[in-house]
Amino acid sequence: MDKPIILIVAGDPSGDLHGSRLARALQAGGARVAAVGGPLLRREADEFLEDLASHAIAGFWEPIAKVGFLVRLGLRLRRYLSACRPAAVVCIDYYGFNRRVLGLAKAAGVPAYYFISPQVWASRAGRINTLKRLLRRMLVIFPFEETLYREAGVPCTFVGHPLLDLIPAPADRPALKPPFTIGLLPGSRSSEVRRHLPVFLEAFRLLQQALPGSRALLFSCPHLPDSAYAPAAGLAELVREDGYGRRAALDLAIASSGTATLENALLGLPMVVVYKMSWPTYAVARALVRVRHISMANILAGRSLVPEFIQHEATPRRVAEAARALLEDPGRYARLRQDLLALRRVLGEPGAAQRAAQEILASLREEAPAS
Repeated sequence: MDKPIILIVAGDPSGDLHGSRLARALQAGGARVAAVGGPLLRREADEFLEDLASHAIAGFWEPIAKVGFLVRLGLRLRRYLSACRPAAVVCIDYYGFNRRVLGLAKAAGVPAYYFISPQVWASRAGRINTLKRLLRRMLVIFPFEETLYREAGVPCTFVGHPLLDLIPAPADRPALKPPFTIGLLPGSRSSEVRRHLPVFLEAFRLLQQALPGSRALLFSCPHLPDSAYAPAAGLAELVREDGYGRRAALDLAIASSGTATLENALLGLPMVVVYKMSWPTYAVARALVRVRHISMANILAGRSLVPEFIQHEATPRRVAEAARALLEDPGRYARLRQDLLALRRVLGEPGAAQRAAQEILASLREEAPAS
């Protein structure tokens, strides 16, 4: 019997990472994988269709500049679904484009699954009704999402968070003492780096003045060139690492809101969280977003564990003052570290990609016509 083909569609670096692990799990279960994603999915897939993740298309208005590329990719996927008839489509986060993919799959009669839900609990809850109409099953990575979808009538399974496979519980650390090592994580998209890096660098300059001897490590994104980080030359060491060894050794991070903040939490790394976006995007976001916090550490905890600064509040001085307050209060710092590590317990067990693959393959077997 021919192996079933499963099409994975991921649109950003995080989705590319988790999609690559899902691809390996599906292949281990006897499937072939076709993919739209980034460099990691390109490496794992049996057939790679397009690099979407490296285009860094995000926000409410920014996709307009890439509309031609997105239209062409949509047409290509329509032809692929019609000609190749994959056994299933698996969308990973990235709702803006994946909403179209789900519609194409529905029109082609191909069952669709979602691994890593769009954040419907944060904004635009009406999307749940669309997902209910287009999906066979939602595979979520936060426990509260399972309740949300099931109450809305969407078949849903909590599979655990995939970062638990990548970030083991850290070892105990020695007591906090100067000089300090500060990590700068300005984001995974070029637009995020352009907006955040000047703020992060100036905040670090202020910290260095107040806390002499402090040094900065600037963590890069794999698909961005060194030139994207040129303003940091002479002030911060550029770090390119596949794992989390150097980040785990930091004393504190200044981080863009996103996956990095959850990674930091799982490492027990105290942080200050920043997010700046284009003003049109910010205006729309203010009208739509319904959650009080932007960092997943604070969302999971249900309270303000780590300082957050958004848009006009994200000034170098405020960021530096918040970082300094943590570094100069060892008791508060130690409590925050323990509170962050406690979040691991609510995210399930390692093996999220394997459980997601098992759910998908089992569902396809159940729906397969009897021979």
